[in-house]
Amino acid sequence: MRARKKQRTRDALLRVGLELFTTQGYEQTTVDEITDAVEVSQRTFFRYFAGKEEVVFSVVRMVEGRFVEALRVRPAAEGPFEAMRRAVTSAWQGVGEAIEAVVPVELHMRTYQLIESTPALLAAHLRRSVELDEEIARLVADREGLDVDADPRPRVAVAAFTGVMRVTGRLWGQGHDTSVESLGALSETYLDHLGPALAENWRRPDGDTPPVRTAPPAQDPFS
Repeated sequence: MRARKKQRTRDALLRVGLELFTTQGYEQTTVDEITDAVEVSQRTFFRYFAGKEEVVFSVVRMVEGRFVEALRVRPAAEGPFEAMRRAVTSAWQGVGEAIEAVVPVELHMRTYQLIESTPALLAAHLRRSVELDEEIARLVADREGLDVDADPRPRVAVAAFTGVMRVTGRLWGQGHDTSVESLGALSETYLDHLGPALAENWRRPDGDTPPVRTAPPAQDPFS
């Protein structure tokens, strides 16, 4: 009962914090406003979160963690890109329920938009992305039996892969379909273009650009 009470308090602080951040602005929202709305002390807030930034990235970190764990258990016979692609697909399964257990998916989407539109949060997001890329690159290197500091391939492969994932996350945040399923479908569409984009000559000898399967439009990917 004690553990459940602590979890309810943390979830309440998280939901209220994200709701206030996305409605009135990150910089404009104070910790006191969050704690007053949940009717707890500031000391209680800092028992669960180091600060406002940690609230913003809490669910994002959970989703990223699911991908890392899914990648960690992929069969060793899979190549790096195949393993990462299948890990993404595996991680999406049930992620909607995992998010909804904490906050509405629609609020999670608005948080993505908040991050993209708030300079301080965008800078933090880019910093975190560098750290995540390094973690994944080392995991990929271990899978392949490589020294990540001697062989550049793990970092190059991960940079390309996570770059696609960040693009799709941004495009999803600009669309009108807030479902996790739409994010998964958009991610798969763009990942399908990763290999051809890196390996093919985009122009024919006559100078014409060959046709490619068109990705959903950025403004409304799933209309």
